[in-house]
Formats: sequence, C-alpha cells, structure tokens
Amino acid sequence: MFIETETTPNPATLKFLPGRKVMPQGTRDFATPEEAEASPLAQALFDTGEVTGVFFGSDFVSVTAAPGVAWSDLKPQVVAVLLDHFVSEAPLFAGGDASGFTVPPEEEEADLGDDEGTEDIVAQIKELIETRVRPAVANDGGDIRYRGFRSGVVYLQMQGACSGCPSSTATLKHGIEGLLKHYVPEVSEVRAA
Repeated sequence: MFIETETTPNPATLKFLPGRKVMPQGTRDFATPEEAEASPLAQALFDTGEVTGVFFGSDFVSVTAAPGVAWSDLKPQVVAVLLDHFVSEAPLFAGGDASGFTVPPEEEEADLGDDEGTEDIVAQIKELIETRVRPAVANDGGDIRYRGFRSGVVYLQMQGACSGCPSSTATLKHGIEGLLKHYVPEVSEVRAA
C-alpha cells in the first residue's frame, strides 16, 4: 500500500491520501485527544504527542502538527500509523466501521440561523457552497460548514486544514465572498462563525 501526501495552504497541516475511501459520507474533525477517543486511528495519531488536529474527508486524512514540530520528523510517524490502520483494515471508529457511524449534529450554539423569508436565498447559498466551494476546500484538506444568513451576512465555519490556515481569512473574504456576491446579490459579506 502507498500513501500519497499533499501540502495544504496551512503549513502546519499535511493531507494524506491512502488510495481508498476514508469516510463513506460526511467528514469528521478531531480537535482534541478527547474527541479522538471515538476513533482508534485519530487516537493513534494524537498519541504521537506531536499532533493537534485530525480531519477525515471522503478519501483523505488531514493531520495538523503541533507548533514547533517539523514535518520531516512527524511525517514518517503519521505514515506508519496510517499504513498500520489501513493494511489491518481496522475500523475507523470505536465500536464498528464507518458505515454504521453518523456524523454528529452540528453544534446548535454555532448555528446562527437565517433571517425569516430568506429560504430561496439560503438554498442558493448552500448549493453554491456544496457544488463550488466544498470541493475546492476539500482539495486543500478541509471542509466548510454553513452556519447562517442574517442581514446579508453569510456565516461559515472552516474545518480541517482550513480551520487554522493563515490564508483562511483571505479565502473567506476574497474567494468565497466574491463568488457568493456574484451569484447571490443579497449577500453583502461573508464572516467566519
């Protein structure tokens, strides 16, 4: 088995491609060792002591190195953990494989809601995010979540490699905001939620 690696716009995060499906649907972000207890793979990556984030995409795993950790030292450890996991065909989540796993509901406090009477606008925004933005963000080892539309402002949350990326603000403000404003004139701004 061969695991490809790709850089991401976030210098602290590398994207690992095992050449097979990781998540059958959805994504999963692990920002703490406690969250990683749900997955033997995520837990093994955190157990290196040099990882501060793990993100499962459809066909990739993004890993974020702790501050001051050199990827030249950490990358062989991560590849070894991933190889052990995928070669042994171990379950992705504790208690079974990913087919029986559902992505937890998005946190209610992070959902800002939508203004009344904006259902058509919200549907357009969500479609653009799903078809244009999400695939591009996934190429960079992350994901994006819609959080609300209020008073012309679209609230989005970056995940995975994109959540701590120095260029995520530029991506939101210049890339995504420009796209949404072009196709949905009611959008005046995009903000991180």
